[in-house]
Amino acid sequence: MINSGKYLVVVAGPTAVGKTDVAITLARNFDTEILSADSRQFYNEMSIGTAKPDAQQLSAVKHHFIGQLSIHDYYNVSRFESDALALLDKLFETHNLVFVAGGSGLYIDALCTGIDDFPDPAPELRAFLKGIYQDEGLAKLQKMLLENDPEYYSTVDINNPNRLLRALEVCLSTGKKFSEQRLNNQKNRDFNIIKIALNLPRPQLFDRIERRVDQMIENGLVDEVKSLLPYRHLNALNTVGYKEIFQYLDSEITLDQAVTNIKTNTRRYAKRQLTWFNRTDGYAWFEPTQLSAINDFISAACR
Repeated sequence: MINSGKYLVVVAGPTAVGKTDVAITLARNFDTEILSADSRQFYNEMSIGTAKPDAQQLSAVKHHFIGQLSIHDYYNVSRFESDALALLDKLFETHNLVFVAGGSGLYIDALCTGIDDFPDPAPELRAFLKGIYQDEGLAKLQKMLLENDPEYYSTVDINNPNRLLRALEVCLSTGKKFSEQRLNNQKNRDFNIIKIALNLPRPQLFDRIERRVDQMIENGLVDEVKSLLPYRHLNALNTVGYKEIFQYLDSEITLDQAVTNIKTNTRRYAKRQLTWFNRTDGYAWFEPTQLSAINDFISAACR
């Protein structure tokens, strides 16, 4: 434990488990602010399908990294690490404790322990892999990653081509698994880190996911996605909740089927998130209703 008197409290867990509400309640208890580590909520144009905090939630506690980017902006985990650390330096001038909440494990790990700086691959390899993606599609990249690095395959968002391409570049250029080379050398932080993860019994979590998707449809998800049709080629939009509605708008599937597919793919995503956080050391697990116990745990860890 670092004796700086400054604490970053992580509130992690699968989608729809209740991270936002828990983080807001805790942040109000400790009179502090929240950084978002949900990489889909970074984009201003994507609100309904990413379950961004609503106006009331955002007014309850100051949030950062919510809607600060356009889908046209290039952003990656390395930039997030740099931006978040710079922001923490400022926040720690007036707060002893700051929260980071979200379900993007890679971004949380980058903030807590840093990311490895891999050398850029040979241009020929990058062109080769991009050619495979263009000619044979995402399924081929998924198959290649499963063969080369099943451990990383089990945790990564396998529908994100950029993540797959980057992992394959590292695997093929070094001859070693990407998962074995990630975060081997932790970077020192000048603040303490307290890690909390939220979970629920699987039936309850899946029920929350289904109800959230239904609420998204009711709130206007189809219209939101329709407004983004001209930009569907952008990587930010190649994500659950958007790609399924694009298929509906293309008349490939019915709306009912699109909703069913969103629910199925979101459940799968939640399972991958749980795998990620279970494989990461240092998390104390709670149910989202255990607010008093979580509050006491944080207070004790700060003594």
